[in-house]
Amino acid sequence: MPRTYQHDVLIIGSGAAGLSLALHLPADCRVALLSKADLNQGSTYWAQGGMAAVLHDRDTVDAHVEDTLAAGAGLCKREAVEFTVRNSRRCVEWLVSQGVDFDLREDQSVNREFHLTMEGGHSHRRIIHSADRTGRAISEVLTEQALAADNIEVFTHRVAVDLVHGDSRCQGAYILDQKSERVDLFQARAVVLATGGASKAYLYTSNPDGASGDGIAMAWRAGCRVANLEFNQFHPTCLYHPKAKSFLVTEAVRGEGGKLLLPDGSRFMDRFDQRGELAPRDVVARAIDHEMKRLGADCLYLDISHQPRDFLESHFPTVMQRCRELGMDMASEPIPVVPAAHYTCGGIIVDTAGRTDLEGLYAIGEASCTGLHGANRMASNSLLECIVYAEAAAADISEKLPRLGAPSSAPPWDESQVTDSDEDVVISHNWDELRRFMWDYVGIVRTNKRLERALHRVNLLQSEIAEYYGNYKVGNDLLELRNLAMVAELMIRCAIERKESRGLHYTLDYPEPLAEARDTVLAPSNSPL
Repeated sequence: MPRTYQHDVLIIGSGAAGLSLALHLPADCRVALLSKADLNQGSTYWAQGGMAAVLHDRDTVDAHVEDTLAAGAGLCKREAVEFTVRNSRRCVEWLVSQGVDFDLREDQSVNREFHLTMEGGHSHRRIIHSADRTGRAISEVLTEQALAADNIEVFTHRVAVDLVHGDSRCQGAYILDQKSERVDLFQARAVVLATGGASKAYLYTSNPDGASGDGIAMAWRAGCRVANLEFNQFHPTCLYHPKAKSFLVTEAVRGEGGKLLLPDGSRFMDRFDQRGELAPRDVVARAIDHEMKRLGADCLYLDISHQPRDFLESHFPTVMQRCRELGMDMASEPIPVVPAAHYTCGGIIVDTAGRTDLEGLYAIGEASCTGLHGANRMASNSLLECIVYAEAAAADISEKLPRLGAPSSAPPWDESQVTDSDEDVVISHNWDELRRFMWDYVGIVRTNKRLERALHRVNLLQSEIAEYYGNYKVGNDLLELRNLAMVAELMIRCAIERKESRGLHYTLDYPEPLAEARDTVLAPSNSPL
């Protein structure tokens, strides 16, 4: 039988955003924290690079703000950028207080000074890190703290189906328990979507399997606006190997002197940007894509073999180990790389407290569109955004909770009219088709015709998925496919609206940027606004 759970706050997602919000809420607040798989399986855990913050006297808030605005290609909201950057130092201090062990400079004598690295688009060394596994360090520490907190109840292997909303507010969500295959009802006075992005809409991605846009799709179905979903950041350097799957090579490799090479061993980035390998990600990824297509090459190469082996083992142990497992030695040879979908720059529209259009519903992290990233996320600003907006949302929720009544009771999930599916192959085939045509038609280079074809294909897929969803019991694969198809449609519709080339994405029909950068905002028919 389906179960009903009652909490003060329901947090869907257990990455940096969800975990830090849970820990910022008052100790007397009853919190449900839901994870799609085991804890530490999301994108945060696999984030290699680091977290941007103004931590050195030679750096300034203004410099970080201006770097971010420049990388965002005109679409960043200055208010959001300043809000995020102003709070960067305090959020780092909070992470340190929780127990995150960031790397320190080797040459320090008395004072504890963090080792800061350089990444594309930044004018200063401002990336605080824990070797090349910063996300893992943050995730493990915050997970440990959440599990130890008496007021936080953690639920693993739980997949969100849809939000429950009525009386002009969000009141909870239907959640699939993957182990019992039962859909339970979770109700709360405030609901937070910390579900990550939708990179799995593409054939090649650097993100784990859970990045299926669940929160974005659910918020849209509940009536929330979305914006700028046509901007998907492609990480320039994902390892190219048949067994590598989705392994990215941190941008810090280029920050420490790594050079991008053509198959003949020659450099090329200086032809595209005066900053060379340290140009922002959109410039580098598009340059690599251009050269691969020009040459008909399967991949290009990243070379940092001029650095001592001890230096590489110290700074990039994760990358070194993975390369060794695949028969490559980063210390003695260039490694093959390709761009891959990495980050969803747009998402659910929120304010600086993470509030969506629906009362009682918040969105933080990659699922949200705060105005920080614009047309292209600057390296390592995303972990910072998670922590800053989690803190802000927690403060807003804490202030409002005493005045919020309990949610109205909702009916349990009804699956009396559905049956077990005997055609799961349909799901896998549709999944493959979706990711392939998104890669072919809605990638780095686009045309009107390609986008029209993609929209036609995704609409056909959605009608088939809707029939399947209406007749069979839900499972994780079906739910992810349903959400991915929904978000893919929104990506395509946003891309069709953008009659220009901006950021990473180049449109052959509109090769120049417009004089004024504008958000592509989509509003569902059931929007409360």
